[in-house]
Amino acid sequence: MKALVALLKADPAQIESLSIEQVVALCGNGKLADHSPCSQELRQYLQIAKSGSLFSYLQSCLLKAFEKGGGFVLQDIVNEFGRRLDYSVESGLYQGKSNAIGFDGLWADSAGHTIVAEVKTTDAYRINLDTLAGYREALIAAGRISRISSTLIIVGRQDTGDLEAQVRGSKHAWTTRIISADSLAKLVSLKENAELDSVSKIHDLLIPFEYTRLDKIIEIAFAVAEDTTNAAELEQTPDIDGPETAPIDPATPPGTRVPYSPTPSEILGRIREQIISTLSSTYSPFVKKSRALYWTADKTVRAAITISKEYASGNFWYAYHPDWDEFLSEGSVGLFVLGCVGRSEAFAVPFDWIHKRIGFLNVTEREGGSHFHIHLHPNATGELSLRLNNGENEPIQQFRIQLPAAPRAAALSDTRK
Repeated sequence: MKALVALLKADPAQIESLSIEQVVALCGNGKLADHSPCSQELRQYLQIAKSGSLFSYLQSCLLKAFEKGGGFVLQDIVNEFGRRLDYSVESGLYQGKSNAIGFDGLWADSAGHTIVAEVKTTDAYRINLDTLAGYREALIAAGRISRISSTLIIVGRQDTGDLEAQVRGSKHAWTTRIISADSLAKLVSLKENAELDSVSKIHDLLIPFEYTRLDKIIEIAFAVAEDTTNAAELEQTPDIDGPETAPIDPATPPGTRVPYSPTPSEILGRIREQIISTLSSTYSPFVKKSRALYWTADKTVRAAITISKEYASGNFWYAYHPDWDEFLSEGSVGLFVLGCVGRSEAFAVPFDWIHKRIGFLNVTEREGGSHFHIHLHPNATGELSLRLNNGENEPIQQFRIQLPAAPRAAALSDTRK
């Protein structure tokens, strides 16, 4: 694992270019087995790998079989998807033993429900549902989980018709659900582009419920989609008025209100990646939790990252959400990171520093939540300070982090309007 982490810090692009087979070969002795150093190191690496890499590894497992151990890797990737969906995950054994309860993963959510995960590369072979139900009953009897639990079968191949028929026609229909690994990956992607409210809704989708009437499915899908859209809009909406919203073009009369021009998402994504790369080289690799929130694999170092384009007179405007404040407070290190379009720097503001100043920030109240205003204002030399609602300016230069070279000015021309 040390070699993988060192390589990830020194040259992330190199390790991201490796196939999953090559990654496994770098772990331990390169041979996956229960409780082996190879297994432990692979699981540690998957916890810090980018989700995009996990999606690629999944396709590799499904499209071409390893010489051996491909099913083991698939099991570990699926369990990592469970972690990315904010479950507390306990990995099971690769191969069953007579004195051990067979399960591929235990996924516990914050509401007290536990999913017994069963991973199958294909449904070509008939699964004994009584056996799977027996795992759950044995776990309940052993006090490992409660009756507030269910079984989730994750199948690598999309064609699950035979397996679905098995479940529908059995007594286990009310405790068992099926999902393809591809669809599980899509849920991870959806969750990472939404905000915190979506997690419980996504969990609801994986728990058995009566679906003759489709209202609940539609409500969940609509709520998650709306949360994803709102997350994107909130980052792009400064909620400001007056001269700060005027374009930089000096020909426009002062104080003119102009239509808001959002920054292209690819530019925001590029800056966010630069910030994550810089923070990862200082701490440990960061994993994406939601659209703006990141944390290290052990969840001790956390970051809320938001980005603003430049407004008139060199001002930058951001939102700071109460949910972010709570998220940062629960880590041993919390960073509220402000990225600035067009500047090769960002500001990693410690949680304690920004939290103590919340009472001096303006607030916008909206249906469904509120957020604080963060206004960065330049001094005569161009250094930025946080402007408080009492008229004072708090310098933030001490929190500056240097980023790789900013995108060319030409690429940003449409954002400076």
